[in-house]
Amino acid sequence: MSMNGRKVPVSSVGTDAGLLAPTWAGTPAAAEVTDEAWLQAMLDVEVALAQAQLAVGLTPAAAVAAIASEAHADRLDLVALAHAARAAANPVVALVTAFTEVVAAKDPAAAEYVHRGSTSQDILDSAAMLIARRVLTLIAADLERTAAALAALADTHRHTVLAGRTLAQHAVPTTLGLKAATWLQLVMDALTRVRTVASALPAQLGGAAGTLAAYREYAVIDGGTGEGGVELLAPFAEALGLAEPTLPWHTVRTPMAELGAVLQLVTGALGKFALDVQTLSRTEIGEVSEPAATGRGASSAMPQKRNPALATLIVSAARQVPAYALVLAQCLLAEDERPAGAWHAEWQPLREALRLAGGAAHTAVELAEGLNVHPDRMLANLHLTGGAIVTERLAVVLAPVLGKVSAKKLLATASAEAADTGRPLSEVLSEHPRLSAEFTPAQLTELLDPACYTGAADALVDRALHAYRNNGEVR
Repeated sequence: MSMNGRKVPVSSVGTDAGLLAPTWAGTPAAAEVTDEAWLQAMLDVEVALAQAQLAVGLTPAAAVAAIASEAHADRLDLVALAHAARAAANPVVALVTAFTEVVAAKDPAAAEYVHRGSTSQDILDSAAMLIARRVLTLIAADLERTAAALAALADTHRHTVLAGRTLAQHAVPTTLGLKAATWLQLVMDALTRVRTVASALPAQLGGAAGTLAAYREYAVIDGGTGEGGVELLAPFAEALGLAEPTLPWHTVRTPMAELGAVLQLVTGALGKFALDVQTLSRTEIGEVSEPAATGRGASSAMPQKRNPALATLIVSAARQVPAYALVLAQCLLAEDERPAGAWHAEWQPLREALRLAGGAAHTAVELAEGLNVHPDRMLANLHLTGGAIVTERLAVVLAPVLGKVSAKKLLATASAEAADTGRPLSEVLSEHPRLSAEFTPAQLTELLDPACYTGAADALVDRALHAYRNNGEVR
């Protein structure tokens, strides 16, 4: 391979620090899914396996102690393992060989108990669940903070009126409080599901083809009395802090598909919030703005710009994670007792989805806690249509006077005239004989006041806050 005219050895390795992935670069979730973190998780699983076999009387305590003492990622050559993984199409085979050598250097007898009876998928799947649990814990904490900030925003701005928009146009008035309550509901939906999935992530233990045969055979050799290796499931899962599986799930890929689904939900929920912030922070709208920070939102070409950088990072994640989730869902199609390619296709998409969702959740905290609200701009935008934003209210009020169809036709004509002439809608309507006979100019002005037509927004905010405080859901 050549670079700038010079030869670069194939064995050289670069750094994946997130240069092209600012959504997760430098965030806590990123640190939990590095190659080093995955390697350490696999070593943690090897230790847990030895501990489980000790718990049922199969592995000597001295061997477990030796295995645990050497199970540190920095004792192994990560780059060499990565390259060696190509030979077996997974990293565990090379890892077991290298780790066994490390343990043997400390205690040759203990080396016999490394990976005893196990298979690559047991180690890598269990490591994936460890990694996922760690990242989901971070995501849950960030969602909790985001939810708290949105709840405060909903409560504080329950009477802050702004234009509701449908199909990109002014519709009827709403409140920022209700808008924030909607964001809050989405975040709580995601948080509920993150907690559920995180609490049920299963350990993986099945042996070569999901029968636990080698575990059982070693149990017989070691004088164990357990039934076919099943006795290992509970202590193994307990040592990892994962759920005990009912069966090996080598080709039952529900845990992976569920992870993809919940990570997609997290980024989708946060993406809706971020997308609204992007829209409301447009120059022409200016109803909210992101919290300021040195260098944030800067343009390399336009000094005047302050782009919505936090929202952009979140939206970027929300557009990427569904693709990774789709790969994980497709891997449910796993043939035989272990598929050739489907299991292998999960690893990198899972890592990308975890760190993107983790980065988005971490970013959302800062956005929600520091969001700047501009009520004056909201008020100014409400009056852009000269009162037309509440013609729905007038249609209801005028229906008994003019009839439903005639009232709607009159308001459509009057709204068009007001827009064409620039006159206030109340002035145009007051010139209509039937209306002037029924309503005074002051009454028409009051009917056209957006602040007087926010429906049940206040009560809906209360419902959302009640659900949030009780950690429940209102539909």
